[in-house]
Amino acid sequence: MEAPFVDWLLARLPRDPRLEVPPGDDAAVLRPPAGRRTVITVDLLTEGVDFLLGGDTTPARVGHKALAVNLSDLAAMGARPEAAVVAVALPREGAAALGKGIHAGLAPLAAHFGMTIAGGDTNTWNGPLVISVTAIGSVPPGAAWRRDGARPGDLLVVTGPCGGSLLGRHLDVAPRCHEALAIAARFAVRAAIDISDGLSLDLARMMRASGTRGVVDLARVPIHPDAERRSRFDDDGVSPLEHALGDGEDFELLLALAEADARALVADPPAGIAPVIFGEVAAGAGLIARHADGSTHALQPRGWLHDGA
Repeated sequence: MEAPFVDWLLARLPRDPRLEVPPGDDAAVLRPPAGRRTVITVDLLTEGVDFLLGGDTTPARVGHKALAVNLSDLAAMGARPEAAVVAVALPREGAAALGKGIHAGLAPLAAHFGMTIAGGDTNTWNGPLVISVTAIGSVPPGAAWRRDGARPGDLLVVTGPCGGSLLGRHLDVAPRCHEALAIAARFAVRAAIDISDGLSLDLARMMRASGTRGVVDLARVPIHPDAERRSRFDDDGVSPLEHALGDGEDFELLLALAEADARALVADPPAGIAPVIFGEVAAGAGLIARHADGSTHALQPRGWLHDGA
């Protein structure tokens, strides 16, 4: 299966001037953009852990997600997508069709963000589908967004509503790469992270990296309609707000900015997002929930904790 599938795949990978040696050799050779720094991220998705094939979960949607989660990491660094390499371990039964389906979801997303697929690896085995994508981006020197720059007095901004992603958005990830670049061109983002594991959990990670405390205005947390639906139809007693704070896989950007920049961003955002100020950075550690009446209590981060995390 492998040689015919690789031949099929190579015939469909568009040539790109960023590749001095294109896919098909032992390795690709990437021409780094002049005067920029290279940003590299990798994510591995496993059937049975990150997705369950079948029904609406098609190979194309899995391929889309596998690249999109990496693009979201590049967005969280304020990086421009450049290239990706893709490795798959395909179940032996139906391997070729599955590989073609993954490509059908991955290739349009790469094209949309101007990213070249530089190569990868394929294998077959008697286990579930495993797909690993390594994405490469670029930023100007010293301009990469980080988690550790939030300062007391900064405001916390999220680029869209959260919660309920398991109703479908966890597969149809819309990485905020274009929006991140537009924000970076206008504002000095102090700290950033993408919301993969839960708004409160990822905020706690940013605050820990920055050595600061996050104060969350509960009434201002943007709640996705999917979170409302999950709360209404799931008999688990979880409120829409709790879903928004802990569901994860929203892949919005969580940003800390100086007050003037945060308010300017919310007043005039890039197309495609509706950013909301939902809290502030303070001295201290951990998270604090603030109610509309001004009362506060400690907020326990909730979200997806990977094994060993």
